[in-house]
Amino acid sequence: MSQLWQHPFVNLFKHFNISSWKKSTKEGEVSTVMDKTVKCTVYRITGSIPAGNYIQLPKTGSQSLGLTGRYFYLLFKPIPTKYFVVHIDVATHDNLVVRISFSNLFKEFKSTSTWLQFPFVCNASKGSIHALAAVGSKDHSGPAPMSTHWTILCLDFQYILSMYLNRKYSYIKGVRLCANMLVKNIFTSDLLYEPGMSFEQVKKSGGFPDGVAALPREMSFPVSRGERWQDLYDIIRFPNDASQKPFDSIQHSNLGGKKSESASGNTPRKVDIKKVDVSKCVTDRVSMIHNLTKGKQPRGKTFHVTSELPSVGVDDHVIQTDSREVHAFVDRDHDSIRFEEESRTMKHESISQIIPKKSTGHSLMPDPIIRLKRIVGFGGCTFREALWTLDGTMVVYPCHAIVVAMKINNGHQRFFIGHTDKVSCISMDGTSNLLASGQTGQLSVVRIWKFQSGECLALCKTHVHSLQNLSFSQKGNLLCGVGKDGQGRNMVVIWNTSKVTRSQEVTVMAKAHTDVDIIRMKVAAFDDTRMVSCGRDNIRLWRVKEGSLRSAPVNLGEHHMMEFSDVCFEAGYHSDKDPNDRLVYACSKSGHIFEIDIKKVSIHHVRRLLPTVSKSSKEKETFRSGIAINCLSVNEMFCVTGSDDGYLRLWPLDFAHVYLEAEHEGPVTAVDFTADGLKILAGTASGNLGILDVSTRSYTTVMRSHVDRIQCVAVDPYRKHIATVSNDRTIRVWDADTLQQLYDFSAQDDCPSTISYHPSRQIFACGFESGIVRVFNVQTTTMLAEHKQHRGKVTGLSFSPTGDYLYSCCSLGSLAQLDATSDRYPLLRLLGNTVARGEKYSPDALAVSPDGRRVAFVGPSEYTVTVVDAKTLEETLRIDITSLSTNQGARTSLDSALKVAYAPLNVNHLLVVTSNNKLLKFEGRTGRLLAEIDHIHRSGCTALSVTENGRHMATGGDKVIKIWDYSMKLDANFQVFIGHSENVSRVMFTPDGQGLLSVGEALYLWDFLATKPESPKEGREYREKNYFTAHAEKPFEHIKSPVRKSLGESFMDLPRRSPPRPTSVGSLGRIEDLSSIHKLSNEEDEDCVSITSEREEILVGPELRDQPKFHTKEKDDYNQVEIEENNSLMQPHIRYKSPIHTPIKKSAPSGRTPKKKQGSETPKPGAFKHFVQREKSFGMAQRRYTAPPNQAGLKLKAVIGYNGNGRSNMIWQPDTGVFAYTSGNIIILEDLNTSEQKHLAGHVEEISTIAMQNDCQVLASASGSFGMAGSQICIWDIHQLVCKKVLNHHEYDVVCLTYSRDDRFLISVGDFRDPTIVVWNTHSYGLLTTSRAAHPIHDLKWDPYTVNEFASVGQNGTVLFWLLDETSNNISLNVHEAELPDELFKTHHGGSRDPVEFTCLEYAGDSTLFIGSNNGNVSAWDTRHNSCFMHWEADSSEIDFLVCRGGQLLTGSKGRNLRMWSVVGVGEMRLPGDHNSMRNGGLTMEDEMNLDGSIVSLAFDDAMDMGIVGTSVGTLWYINWGERTSVRLVSGHKNKVNGLSVYENELLASCADDGGLRIWYINSREQVLQFQVKDQACTCLSFAPKSSGITSVPTNSQKPDKQVPYIVAGYSDGTVRMFDVNKVEMALKMHPHAVAVTAISFSSDGHMIISGGSDGLIAVSSPTTGMTVRVITDHKGTSITSIDVSNKQDQDMGISTPLLWLAASADRRVSVWSADWSKDFCELIDWLSFPAPAFTPDGSIIPKEDQVSFSRLPPSLAKFSPEEPDIIVYTGYGMNKQIQFYSLSQRKVVRTVALTHWSTSLDVVLDCPLVAVGANERLVKVVDYYEGSFQDFIGHNDSVQVVKFSQGGKFLLTASHSEIFVWEVTV
Repeated sequence: MSQLWQHPFVNLFKHFNISSWKKSTKEGEVSTVMDKTVKCTVYRITGSIPAGNYIQLPKTGSQSLGLTGRYFYLLFKPIPTKYFVVHIDVATHDNLVVRISFSNLFKEFKSTSTWLQFPFVCNASKGSIHALAAVGSKDHSGPAPMSTHWTILCLDFQYILSMYLNRKYSYIKGVRLCANMLVKNIFTSDLLYEPGMSFEQVKKSGGFPDGVAALPREMSFPVSRGERWQDLYDIIRFPNDASQKPFDSIQHSNLGGKKSESASGNTPRKVDIKKVDVSKCVTDRVSMIHNLTKGKQPRGKTFHVTSELPSVGVDDHVIQTDSREVHAFVDRDHDSIRFEEESRTMKHESISQIIPKKSTGHSLMPDPIIRLKRIVGFGGCTFREALWTLDGTMVVYPCHAIVVAMKINNGHQRFFIGHTDKVSCISMDGTSNLLASGQTGQLSVVRIWKFQSGECLALCKTHVHSLQNLSFSQKGNLLCGVGKDGQGRNMVVIWNTSKVTRSQEVTVMAKAHTDVDIIRMKVAAFDDTRMVSCGRDNIRLWRVKEGSLRSAPVNLGEHHMMEFSDVCFEAGYHSDKDPNDRLVYACSKSGHIFEIDIKKVSIHHVRRLLPTVSKSSKEKETFRSGIAINCLSVNEMFCVTGSDDGYLRLWPLDFAHVYLEAEHEGPVTAVDFTADGLKILAGTASGNLGILDVSTRSYTTVMRSHVDRIQCVAVDPYRKHIATVSNDRTIRVWDADTLQQLYDFSAQDDCPSTISYHPSRQIFACGFESGIVRVFNVQTTTMLAEHKQHRGKVTGLSFSPTGDYLYSCCSLGSLAQLDATSDRYPLLRLLGNTVARGEKYSPDALAVSPDGRRVAFVGPSEYTVTVVDAKTLEETLRIDITSLSTNQGARTSLDSALKVAYAPLNVNHLLVVTSNNKLLKFEGRTGRLLAEIDHIHRSGCTALSVTENGRHMATGGDKVIKIWDYSMKLDANFQVFIGHSENVSRVMFTPDGQGLLSVGEALYLWDFLATKPESPKEGREYREKNYFTAHAEKPFEHIKSPVRKSLGESFMDLPRRSPPRPTSVGSLGRIEDLSSIHKLSNEEDEDCVSITSEREEILVGPELRDQPKFHTKEKDDYNQVEIEENNSLMQPHIRYKSPIHTPIKKSAPSGRTPKKKQGSETPKPGAFKHFVQREKSFGMAQRRYTAPPNQAGLKLKAVIGYNGNGRSNMIWQPDTGVFAYTSGNIIILEDLNTSEQKHLAGHVEEISTIAMQNDCQVLASASGSFGMAGSQICIWDIHQLVCKKVLNHHEYDVVCLTYSRDDRFLISVGDFRDPTIVVWNTHSYGLLTTSRAAHPIHDLKWDPYTVNEFASVGQNGTVLFWLLDETSNNISLNVHEAELPDELFKTHHGGSRDPVEFTCLEYAGDSTLFIGSNNGNVSAWDTRHNSCFMHWEADSSEIDFLVCRGGQLLTGSKGRNLRMWSVVGVGEMRLPGDHNSMRNGGLTMEDEMNLDGSIVSLAFDDAMDMGIVGTSVGTLWYINWGERTSVRLVSGHKNKVNGLSVYENELLASCADDGGLRIWYINSREQVLQFQVKDQACTCLSFAPKSSGITSVPTNSQKPDKQVPYIVAGYSDGTVRMFDVNKVEMALKMHPHAVAVTAISFSSDGHMIISGGSDGLIAVSSPTTGMTVRVITDHKGTSITSIDVSNKQDQDMGISTPLLWLAASADRRVSVWSADWSKDFCELIDWLSFPAPAFTPDGSIIPKEDQVSFSRLPPSLAKFSPEEPDIIVYTGYGMNKQIQFYSLSQRKVVRTVALTHWSTSLDVVLDCPLVAVGANERLVKVVDYYEGSFQDFIGHNDSVQVVKFSQGGKFLLTASHSEIFVWEVTV
């Protein structure tokens, strides 16, 4: 709504009444003048200093304009010979304020993360002498010329922020116009305005394109009759399409003036060639390129139709052309790619074709198209930085320009990307919330990150260069950094970071310059103001005091000439210890370890580490050098050191002996302890990271890496191996899945330069700098062959695709061919002076065509590319690069070729990269130039690779990677990705097309997100197996039916992505599946067209109904069943069906959900998998009073329990650690490391299921309808914890939610009453299409191997295969119902058969789909034929969940079973022949595990090693198959919770209808104990009072170190049991009641147990003897609802009593008793009766003496007031909804507090003047005891039956059905 008033534009000067200067500010020489040109008053801003003369909007910097218009229009005129400056402050979506400045003072474009500076080029007036004089000038920057025009400057803020900073534009905050200029006005708008045309002219010409409008009158300049606007004024748009330099400058575009010109007639015009120039894209940005917007809009007519072909480059010659050539001529305003074609005649040179670039209006998608997955590397600038996180689960270390956080349990990596140079230092605060990283180089930058989210909070640029050290304080409020200033001196800077998380503000607290050397500096953990530093010849103590930084040198005495390498403070916090009474530990390169006394500023103790030598050598040696110690770390017990001898040593703090030591391959450069001191992280100079476990004394290497630049990479696709060669003289082989090092080949005397893997064998060839080519067998780690025919460095090496030949070339020009079929690899041919000389072509100087027929290379000179025959090496083609450029005049130097590469066979292109940063595309066979792309990288392209499908291309250069659309037909053809700190040596796509490898300073593995496997036109083809699969199996061939043929013709060249259809409309049949169930009826008839099937059913879309051929067949072969009506979302579909012999059900019509008829009731499905909402009686209160969050008296702290009634309502992502589950209508996000909970509250009803996007950014949850609340699907941003969207479509519950593989679509499925499938668009979450199934759907899954396909299973054996068809304007759903085999029918004794209910499904590789059923069977289906080919009995009960990973299948059943099956080779069962030959290990049960309830949700990792499983009893289990263990993560009650009791804010006891009594820790929510009584409900409970002496000492170390009292509980059978918590046993069992116990409590002294029953009898029993000593019958006949005891003695309330207790019954009577149990004294002192109407709250009459009717009334609840000694707080059913305060001394109700709802529970507590009340309407009320004001709190999903304060009112615990909420009391 805030944007509506800003449409269509905002006149800033008018809106802010600038003439009054009340809302704006003017400073300096600002005046108003009358301008004759624009004929109005304008503002003149002059002055010699622009910063002192300006107009500012708004008045102060703290205010904001809040203007959201995308385009900013400034109407101004620069003052001649003067400079001007304009500053515009804009805000981004993440509330970052960015200043955009432009001025003719600026010479070049500059940018930071918060400031963009654009040079403004002032053009002289057209036709003036100044304009003519400027022709040919190279530099137009500087002051404005003498003759200038009034100008409209249009800035596109959305483009600028997206392009230059990767930010999303939000609004304009402020504008400052500085001298010298004339300004008329400022406007903002979302429309792009075109000057020079009136609205009438626009209408006559057909209008502008969308988003473009004629310039409004307020914004326009006056134009006299007969004059043109473009001749009088200028319009400058930024960005524009001008190619003038300087780039990234704001200047007038020469093309802009011709935009509004209209051509007369169809006469062709000769136009200049315009090439695609991508050099204008900024590559030094923080992220990839986003949507590029054009600076100019195309006209209504895209191009002119030419009547004849004009001459191009010649005038008097006849040009003969091939009839296949296409010549098109378009206006120069339209983008084009230059193509060149050779003429058939010998007279002429090549001519140019201008083929229009197809404007799709889209950029390269998805965005981003690649995502960094893993980096193999450690160090780069330094090997000294490696840290633990606080929880000890992750290690943080730098890898060149990236900071990596890696989980040590699974190797998953997170990345902090943004540095532009190598990271030299990192530091974390003590809580692991903040991470600081600094980069080295000439521009040192410190970035401060929020560690959990990876968000960069701030940038600091105080140091000039060479930043070398950072240190955070313990709390993260201070950051210390050491670097160099401009004079090369060390500079220490202290930043205040206390506000960085809230406002991203970092200020310099203190700064000091020093000449002493500083290598290491650390901040003390016990005092943020103290630091210590060390360096060459010095150790200094530092302190920040009164804003200044001071230091004191440590008196080193005789050790003053020493190189110190590391320093740290003594660990541990001692509150009673003076900070000065601490030690500082330091180490040196000479092996010394120093203990320094802070108080004395001197050395306390010195020790030295010396090498061990023999006795003889010791006698000869007079001086021994120590072992250099590089690093040390200290905790409270140990000190760990790392030294140059490769040893990590663990010492006790007295350094008496070495406790542990571990030897490494290189010098140990970094060490760090975990917080618990049990693990030590070690980094080495050889690029390794390892972890030493102190407790087990085991060592684990978590990272190995090269220590020098990687030159080349190769992939073995069959064995998933990656091989790299590096300048560190090693060849390493890595596992492609884990990136763990497998093999290491080293050559000490030679350095490898290039490598190539054999296409099928486990062999690679490697070329070396000495010219030697060696061939290695990886498996045997042996060298097979060695050739020394080359004399120079091997620059190219490649196997042929068939593996028959090996080609190599060297830097001196020789080319060799080796026979790869022989194990000795003999030399076949050697050619000299063939390849261009030079090492710059390494490592991929050779390119072999995909068909293996040709080899291409640069040579024999750098200006030519030669193609030779792959077998004979005879030249077949030579291309001269220098003669190809059509822009001869612009060429300043000869162009030469740098790299060659072949595109895939389906493209058949030869790609050449040139020295002028061009990419040339040639036809692979003829060498014909097809396209030329300029400026692919600014400083040169160093690597190139094309995907196997020929759709995308990757290039490396400028330290970035670009991913291109290969066809170059988009508006934005590439995306840019940073991460490399050096130039990329090589890029290559993985063989499966799902990843990208890039090497340079390290090995980077990226996920390629654009992979969409093509679906065949018929059926489905075999999908690529896991990562790095070499070849896909050939798909089965199918006979093409007329229906399929018509589909193919309708969609032209688009691949069909639909499920299999019936083979023919005319002959309704299909080929039977070759499986163990279906056989061909006649195997000899292989030429048959179709085999008739009588069970087939087709759903045909409107595109087929419109074909005449189809209608002619319709009446002959089909019986039309029905025409399905639909809404505007979908085209209607017609379902055709053949005669049916077996009962196959047809689907219901598609469309919106129809309303049920009154009285019609759908029976509930019998499948346990189908979600059915738990029955409830009360809905959410429509009238409630909630306080703002900052004024709320309660804050939800934790939720105890998991909803076992949901289905798939738990999510766990092992890679990201996201763990979410539901309880009622709350979603809990829990951190498994810290157990911290976050809550998503927005649903009103019980959440049935949840789903998460694959990128783990968005979560969807669904709840059903009840009463006034409708069904809703909430879309959550899990990082911001906000609900982005609420979707309403379904009428009842939602049983399935699932995101597509690419996260573009979300599907929701309604329950059995409304089985509707709804497809949502996740971009806007608009409804795309719907379809209603004939039977309830139990499960639905997207096919992860194909595009837009999914399957669903449900009741009556329904298996449906769906296709989301996007090929037409109206998106529709096509469906195919699969045939059910006879073996899957249930056969009864009478011969009747019922199909099974399919309950779950799971896609596997190899075109296999597994489906589970309610009878325990699992069936395997062939997704290419949609047919079942086998089944087996996997369980004895209903199977509800399937998970398949690789060759393992996990089944989860209703019968509490988890079973792991090996299904290796199951896919072979579909093939004809003997199935007994299935591979070993196929279809066997490997393991089984039994849990405590039916499986309702599960999630496992990719390796199926571990997972989380939810059961129907409300438990979430952690499952570890390797260790065969199950650990309870989350516990909860299954049934209604009846009572809560709290002990000292630490322990919570709960009881429920399931007979369980459970003990919990309140803070951790961990279940400590559980006492279970079978077949009985636990109805009430109570802890014994602390002072009663009825306690026992706990033995478990985890329990509080204090006495825990007994717990007493009442049960539904009338028994009372007392439990000993610490001995975990029942201490006493009594049976004082014949009916259920309804209330229970210990007496205030703990000597008696008072219990009340449903019959009104109260029993007083002894906890020591178990005898009932007294029975009170005063309340007989009505149930006891509450019992309370008073803990106060000698109370002055008009009566004499030692102790009081009371009992309330359902008939609104309260009895108050005085008791002294030691004297067996108990007497009634007061009897209260509260009146009530003779009818229930719903209006029905209450019969007299009807005790049952009391159960329908709100309960009577009474409590002694802890605030006032003689007050009883009562609430119950009465004349009004209220709380009554009864005075025992005055014997009357002294005051009341009105309520809005009847109470179901009540509690008060000492030291907290609050009253807590629960209501049936799901509300928790908190009432002020004295004032009577109250607040309502929602979140519960049912009636709030219990409320209970903890001691002192710190927590409020509430229970609703099975869920328990822990609220923190904030008042």
